[in-house]
Order: sequence, then structure tokens, then C-alpha cells
Amino acid sequence: MNSTSGDGDPSEMRTAGRVSVAPAVTFNRQELNRILNLYGRMVSDGEWRDYAIDFLKDRAVFSVFRRASEVPIYRIEKDPRLARKQGAYSVISASGLILRRGHDLERVLLVIDRKLAVV
Repeated sequence: MNSTSGDGDPSEMRTAGRVSVAPAVTFNRQELNRILNLYGRMVSDGEWRDYAIDFLKDRAVFSVFRRASEVPIYRIEKDPRLARKQGAYSVISASGLILRRGHDLERVLLVIDRKLAVV
């Protein structure tokens, strides 16, 4: 196979006969722990049932489903390209509306995290 041909996986970069895969954006341990804690509480409340994690070249996406056969009701995205501008984290609804965006994951998740408030 010719290393300069356009056939093959577009996520691979070919240089001097070597094949290297472009690194994907991921959630770190603390971010994933916070997201999964919220997910666990919502599952125990019966509101959420399934999730999916996608590590793409330009962003990481945690999708939350009410049922596995539906579209995600929320997407929690990490996009490092927006880190200096609006913030790397965002929560997006099923209709595509950005509910909250910011630099701190904890504050961004407050839009969907319903804790008991002291009255």
C-alpha cells in the first residue's frame, strides 16, 4: 500500500512510512469521577438509564440517555480549543441548546445536578 494515498483511515497521519494515530481528547480521572458520580445519583433516582463516552480528535463527549434507543438527553463535552475563550466544558441539551459553558466542570454540571437546597 502506498503511504501517500488518500485511502484508509482519515484519523491516521502518515509520515516517512510510519503510521501514527492522532491523540484523542479524553476526560481525566477527576473529571470522569465527577461525571460518573452525578450519573450514579440520577440512575438511582430513575431519571437516567444509559450513557456513552466518545473520545474524538477534537473533543470528548459523555452522552446521557433516558433509554438506550433514544437520542441523548444531555451531552457533557470537553473541547480544549475553547479553554481560553468560553471554557472547555459545556452541557448541551437534546435539542442542541448549550445550557451552560465554563472553565470549571463542577460549576457547569450544576445546571443538571439537582441537589437538595437548604431552606
